[in-house]
Amino acid sequence: MRFNRILLSAALVVVALVIQVSVLARLQLPGAVPDLVLLTVLGLALVYGHVGGALVGFGAGLLADLAPPADHAVGRYALVLCVIGYLAGLAKPETGRLRSVSGPLVVVFAAAVGSTLLYAGVGSLVGDTAARHVGLIGLLFTAALYDLLLAPFTVPLIIALARKADNDPLGENGPAAQGADVTSGWLSSGTGLRIGNQRGGLRMKSAKARAARAGRIKGVKRL
Repeated sequence: MRFNRILLSAALVVVALVIQVSVLARLQLPGAVPDLVLLTVLGLALVYGHVGGALVGFGAGLLADLAPPADHAVGRYALVLCVIGYLAGLAKPETGRLRSVSGPLVVVFAAAVGSTLLYAGVGSLVGDTAARHVGLIGLLFTAALYDLLLAPFTVPLIIALARKADNDPLGENGPAAQGADVTSGWLSSGTGLRIGNQRGGLRMKSAKARAARAGRIKGVKRL
């Protein structure tokens, strides 16, 4: 990975982990805790691909394993996020353009469910049966729900920052970003409706141009 990618990934992961431990974990929500670290890994993996996603996932998971109040074996969450980052990176579009909002949301849902199952599975191998006592079904449901609710406010921002740091022409300031990607629309409205508004504006301008041209032609005929 390039130096700017390492620097940005480390900064985003540290900020996400601090917010998750100091804020989200103290909300005392029923079931799982919203996993901001997981969403950060997913956003970076959708830009960096499967290799970068695996590296970021391993580093983020290892940091989460070492951060208090972690009470599980070191390396357990690192393995989970490494696998999830690799798989999420495989979903990176070949052109780098996100054509719809549904794609990233499907990735978030699958990652939330998959990471919970994988974490519980690795825990059962090392003798940790906490997931059985809490209720695995409840953990799966709440993990997917919380991450899906948090994703529109985090994943698009992380994608935009990663592209900008890479000087990607698909970034929010690049010329190819206009009408080509839904990230900016997701950031502004959460639904991608901004693209439809842009198309409607273009159609209105085209209609006005045709009306003006027709008026000029009529004026010439009268002369």
